[in-house]
Amino acid sequence: MLCLVAVVGLTAATAPRGFAQDIETQRDLVNAGTVGIISGGITGTYVRIASDLSNALDDGYQSRVLAILGKGSIRNIEDLLFLRGIDIAIVQSDVLEFYKSTGLFPGVQRQVNYITKLYNEEVHLVARKTITSVEELKDRKVNFGTQGSGTFMTASVVFEALGIDVDVVTDPEPIAMEKLRTGEIDALVFVGGKPVTLLQQVSQDDDLTLLSIPLEKVQGPYLASKFMSSDYPNLVPQGKEVATIAVGAVLAAYNWKTENPRYDKVANFVNRFFDNFDTLLQPPYHPKWKEVDIRSELPGWSRLPSAQAWLSAHP
Repeated sequence: MLCLVAVVGLTAATAPRGFAQDIETQRDLVNAGTVGIISGGITGTYVRIASDLSNALDDGYQSRVLAILGKGSIRNIEDLLFLRGIDIAIVQSDVLEFYKSTGLFPGVQRQVNYITKLYNEEVHLVARKTITSVEELKDRKVNFGTQGSGTFMTASVVFEALGIDVDVVTDPEPIAMEKLRTGEIDALVFVGGKPVTLLQQVSQDDDLTLLSIPLEKVQGPYLASKFMSSDYPNLVPQGKEVATIAVGAVLAAYNWKTENPRYDKVANFVNRFFDNFDTLLQPPYHPKWKEVDIRSELPGWSRLPSAQAWLSAHP
């Protein structure tokens, strides 16, 4: 009995600040300041960014970011539109153009707005060292990532633009990496902000390399980028560079109507995010935050009204 009393006393003493004894009141309190953000898989950059937001912006019941593993940009937009509890998503900047071109969910650009462009994500094309150019991948097995992922979407666009037909494989990246090591596939595509953990784990004994992707042959919202030995010492020789392309990552949100209670929750997130943005520029947060300009505009997207309101109030 004494042990039980002690445990109950300890639980009460260590309960979160503002803890309510009434269950209904406590349920409202827990949900009031919580927003759900759908990110990416465990090997990518999205989940690191979502985790950073969760750690930097947590303020008890006033503000909480619930970081959730996602399935990639295409599914993330679908989750943002339809999955209960999801208010924010990290996606690639070319995903709205994909939805518009396919005719899926007409009017999606009105329902999904952007809070800010985040950073650029590089397109990693990793192959066995016996392959020296992207042209040599014709008719070979190339992993595009899981169907519905941003990597699958971008890989499909890039190889179509290059006019190179490949035997498309759709394994999750960790499985594809093992198949690449054993020679079951010839290359894999992975879109993520460098350096990505999966490729940092490559050793020299794996006999893998990064292939160049020519920007001039790829149309769309892509930018020039490059990999250096400092990014992936076991994939890029010392003193060498590998040209590639990049696509923007976007912090997107559902455009709730002002009378909806979730509008206030997202607006609260936006205000706290922008107010505390400088915190994310410091260690131990991901170095990609240093590339973010919260005021940068994103062609083809509409800014979330609450985000625009904050920017207008802080010229």
